[in-house]
Amino acid sequence: MAWNGSAATAMAAALALLAVVAALRCDTAAAALPRLGHPAKSDGSLSLLVVGDWGRKGTYNQSRVADQMGKVGEKLNIDFVISTGDNFYDNGLKGVHDQAFEESFTDIYTAQSLQKPWYLVLGNHDYRGNVLAQLNPVLRKIDNRFICMRSFIVNAEFVDFFFVDTSPFQRKYWTHPGKHQYDWRGVAPRGKYIANLLENLDEAMKKSTAKWKIVVGHHTMRSVSDHGDTKELLKLLLPVLKEHGADFYINGHDHCLEHISSRDSPIQYFTSGGGSKAWRGVFQPNKDKLRFFYDGQGFMSLQLNQEKAQFVFYDVSGNILYQWTSSKTGHPQPSTYLDDEE
Repeated sequence: MAWNGSAATAMAAALALLAVVAALRCDTAAAALPRLGHPAKSDGSLSLLVVGDWGRKGTYNQSRVADQMGKVGEKLNIDFVISTGDNFYDNGLKGVHDQAFEESFTDIYTAQSLQKPWYLVLGNHDYRGNVLAQLNPVLRKIDNRFICMRSFIVNAEFVDFFFVDTSPFQRKYWTHPGKHQYDWRGVAPRGKYIANLLENLDEAMKKSTAKWKIVVGHHTMRSVSDHGDTKELLKLLLPVLKEHGADFYINGHDHCLEHISSRDSPIQYFTSGGGSKAWRGVFQPNKDKLRFFYDGQGFMSLQLNQEKAQFVFYDVSGNILYQWTSSKTGHPQPSTYLDDEE
């Protein structure tokens, strides 16, 4: 059967479209991690705040922490804020028009210095609500600071921040959720989702030429507090970080402030999960070196340039609890607040 030119062209276009649709259906989960750009300051530096486990409509000292964040943010002239997850308690958002969004975010972080982009990962409590609502760009129309995705990259010139969706790694959320329900839309099946995520992260970190590589997730990798070490992350995620020279892993989940040094790699672990409810009174040592632990409310700042990264922890009153500096031109320099006893 002979085809005229227009019919042949139409058929070719249709076949091409079908091929694209088929490819998308087969490989949607394996798409590359979304990548955002954020410029550094004109002097080649970057300043930011890190807070986690905060969304309680101002209660449990959330408002007090927010007030101090505003003051430190102004002093440091921050470029953005990182949230380590559990953005809305107890069970995430009900929908895009849930008033909890404004009551726990917009109405709390009102300081002028905090009117900068907020890059957020999801926590396990966020997955207990309508997780697609929290990922919906509609929220940015309500408050344009709010940038929340499952896993993504923020490139700030000399530093790459790799934001990783850690909740799906937790097997017990799938097999023994108890009274809780998790919104796994867009995630199930777990094995395929995690495999694709790790493959994408591996590829992105391999290609990164940034001076600093910082990974952000909700769940603890190493912790001496309530949740302790997360075995799934140590088994599945940590090897990727080691392979590609990650400098720091930053998380929330435990409602405290921590700095732990790895004994078998250069990776430093920082927990900033003191955005609201804290004071758990739990301490369980692990195999790595604990440099700092504060079982209370607060937040963290991070200042970077090509040569140095300085971490500072603050309490609910804005007092400096601990500071630590890492240098790319030498060895990490411990803070004067650090107790060097093993």
